[in-house]
Amino acid sequence: MHTRRQFLHQLGLATAGLGLLPPLPLQAMAGSATKPLSFDISMAEFSFAGDLFSGKMTNLDFASRTKNEFGVNVLEYVSMFFNDKHTNSAYLKDLKQRSDDLGMKNHLIMVDGANIADLDAAKRQQAVAAHHAWVDAAKYLGCSAIRVNLGDSNRALSGAADDPADEAAKAAADGYHKLLEYAARQQLNVIVENHFGNSTNVDWLIGILKQVNMPNAGLLPDFGNFCAQRSKAATADIKGALSTTCVREYDRYEGVKKMMPYAKGISAKTHKFDAKGNETETDFRRIFQIIKDAGFSGYVGIEYEGGIIGMYKPDAGYLPTADGIKATKTLLEKTRAELA
Repeated sequence: MHTRRQFLHQLGLATAGLGLLPPLPLQAMAGSATKPLSFDISMAEFSFAGDLFSGKMTNLDFASRTKNEFGVNVLEYVSMFFNDKHTNSAYLKDLKQRSDDLGMKNHLIMVDGANIADLDAAKRQQAVAAHHAWVDAAKYLGCSAIRVNLGDSNRALSGAADDPADEAAKAAADGYHKLLEYAARQQLNVIVENHFGNSTNVDWLIGILKQVNMPNAGLLPDFGNFCAQRSKAATADIKGALSTTCVREYDRYEGVKKMMPYAKGISAKTHKFDAKGNETETDFRRIFQIIKDAGFSGYVGIEYEGGIIGMYKPDAGYLPTADGIKATKTLLEKTRAELA
């Protein structure tokens, strides 16, 4: 059973590595712009959030739906949909068997939980320790990475300001480095995306990456997560959270451009589409030209959020889950072909 707190924690947060690449900008090499745009499409589980919250599917159905309905073979899980079973060996075995039977690749787990950038050292250490189990689960499933947050998502979604940037950067570098050290022993990447608060400031994010200076660190540019602060919710419920607006935002094109040299995946977030099948908030051709110029080659994850938003804004033009996922995949394939 998903609680409102769990929902708010995941809402708006919602991919990842191709081996243990150094966090230095090795992908921005001379001549990379002449290479064709090449990427494989993966599926972020949050695309199915509406069906998962309503009980129409569970985490165990993720592989079969992704393969059979959408023809995608690479999976990006979300931690909350494990329902705290990530330490249950029988559950993980079942999950892995289902993906193996379909010839799927388990690529990433997007982990949302305790704050590894907490200003309180004791709480920060507890958060890092709590993430160890997710590293272990990802390793067992055959993933190459987990995605973590550097900040308190619940505070961000309430409209409250994040911790002071300088203090938060020190805490984030400490917690992130400790988790990277643990993950390195299992040859696993730990990547961070622009999500909320301080992490929407790309310069802040890159500064932390340079501080930790670990080969299994990296970034996950997300097209739709550059909102630094949202308006305060009018009501303390899901509808209120969905009705907030962005009051301060980092330019997504400039942000993605800066992040690309450190990118170990891409999160192609979508909400709405026009009559020609284009996403209404992000110019895919423009943003993928930036990705191409960076010489990126890896996974680009479908992350359609319109399905869950449409459950609470039925008249706002959001497509049902399956239609939105298909529209996102079609747009990715079209853009890849045009820029090849």
